[in-house]
Amino acid sequence: MNSTAPALALDFDPDALLAGLRPWVECESPTFAAPAVNAMTALAAAMLAPLAPVVTRFPGTLGLGDTLRLDLPHPDRGRVPGLLVMAHLDTVHPIGTLAALPFRIEAGLCYGPGICDMKGGTFLAFAALLALAKAGIPTARPVSILLTGDEEIGSPSTRALIEAVAAEHAAILVPEPARPDGDSAMGGVVSGRYAIARFNLRTTGRPSHAGSTLSEGRSAIREMCRLVPQIDGMTTEAATFSVGVIHGGQWVNCVATTCEAEALSMARRQEDLDAAVTAMLALRSSGDGVGLEVRRGVTRPVWEPDAGVMRLHGLAESLAAQLGYRLPHGSAGGGSDGNFTGALGLPTLDGLGVLGAGYHTLQEHIRIDSLVPRVRLLAGLLTSA
Repeated sequence: MNSTAPALALDFDPDALLAGLRPWVECESPTFAAPAVNAMTALAAAMLAPLAPVVTRFPGTLGLGDTLRLDLPHPDRGRVPGLLVMAHLDTVHPIGTLAALPFRIEAGLCYGPGICDMKGGTFLAFAALLALAKAGIPTARPVSILLTGDEEIGSPSTRALIEAVAAEHAAILVPEPARPDGDSAMGGVVSGRYAIARFNLRTTGRPSHAGSTLSEGRSAIREMCRLVPQIDGMTTEAATFSVGVIHGGQWVNCVATTCEAEALSMARRQEDLDAAVTAMLALRSSGDGVGLEVRRGVTRPVWEPDAGVMRLHGLAESLAAQLGYRLPHGSAGGGSDGNFTGALGLPTLDGLGVLGAGYHTLQEHIRIDSLVPRVRLLAGLLTSA
């Protein structure tokens, strides 16, 4: 039976979708607060409980939250490879952000921490699955969902699991934020992502009393401050460099002996990222009693579209056309777990979530008019991919 047309015609009420999404947004879940991430994961899993999924919990490691896999019932499960909906429920916003960024609706936009990246898109995928089940419309393949809690820090504890689970499936759908496309309420999708490498830097100095023997000390903070513009200045068209986190010193009356920082480099091509890694690891201290250590951290490989990705996009584009929209695609600079699956050559379509902007800031919001087109697109993909 061709269930694509009924799926695209499913009736969704944007007000009801927002009402359902609100508890997700108000369940703050920053990456490093494992209990909060687990609470968010439990809230999400409860939404799909009526579908009676088989739930597998993978306890968190590295002090991070748990991962959940939900396998929905399907007559072909175990006989054909399925579809994997891959999402993260951690956010960059610390507990208490709701005070400055409450869930609110203004001028066709809805605001809240994590609403665009990526609770909104994940919620829509769940809403599509529930609506399909209620309407008796089968998915094209067995559907599984993987919910992780460390994507915002590069997925250091879940990458191996992500790759192993994804390899079991015929296609991977990632409801990360949509690409903008002019004033279109549909937006576009992500068919590739740039490579990203993280680095941990540590400078060391020589202690002294900042008041009586200042000249005898060598400041680790000063050395790190010298390095920041040097690192930023390495940015070219091929690769960007930035320092995003710095911690240093302990007492204001002591010359700082340690300072730590985190830096990030991004490149469109793997060879450019490899060159960026070499450049970062080649950094040296200025000497004169100060030291520098640079360690490579989590790396996301470049993901470039291949035939499998383009087949998925072609299908999504056809569905969008039936809904009356264009659906352009392209590579994106921000990393996602789609980097891992796409780089492995697994058919992956990313950017299937809500259309919005300001994510990772106190202006994070979604366009309300994108909710219905996007949830219908997801329903169409789930019944045809």
